[in-house]
Amino acid sequence: MNIKIALSILSSVIGIVAFLPYISDVIKKKTRPHIFTWLISSITQGTATAGIWYGKGGTGAIALTIGTFFVILVFFLSLRNGKKDIARIDIAFLAIALGAIFIWWLLDLPVLSIFLVTGIRIIGYVPTFRKSYKNPWIETIFAWGTWAIGDILIILALEQYNLLTLAFVSMLTMVNGGMFILLLVRRKKVPINQSEFPEIVEKIKKV
Repeated sequence: MNIKIALSILSSVIGIVAFLPYISDVIKKKTRPHIFTWLISSITQGTATAGIWYGKGGTGAIALTIGTFFVILVFFLSLRNGKKDIARIDIAFLAIALGAIFIWWLLDLPVLSIFLVTGIRIIGYVPTFRKSYKNPWIETIFAWGTWAIGDILIILALEQYNLLTLAFVSMLTMVNGGMFILLLVRRKKVPINQSEFPEIVEKIKKV
């Protein structure tokens, strides 16, 4: 089997494995995704994934395509179980993310569009970083760490390396890895809110 195909399959499996417990935690309200982070993520990842295919990333785009489906699913779940403290700046970033799509299709500037959605995706993570810093127990740490590993494999699986194929996924690697480290560090300093997560507290007591 071609090594690129093998890496693509592995990254796809890792991505699915990471999303399943995250989605389960969202449904159980153990994890509370920020609605705007995931709305912006749905738009930006969909655009960036199209850019990777357009840039001839080939098999490296398969895992991101699958991941886009799960990102959209988390957004819909966050409508009911997510955090909804929406700031005006969040709305502005959403407008820019939507504008990036029109820049590509109307002005035929895919590279500029990818840079815009990459930048907006980074800023779109701010609400999630903010809430996670305050309460690191309302995010699924396993998912963030696994996503970072999967992103590295996606980069290795790319068939061509250029701005279209590398910009977005490189950013994802750094952000997902950064969130994993943030949660790891903050969980050592912030106690679990027993009123909000009684089931977690009980599990810890039994260890």
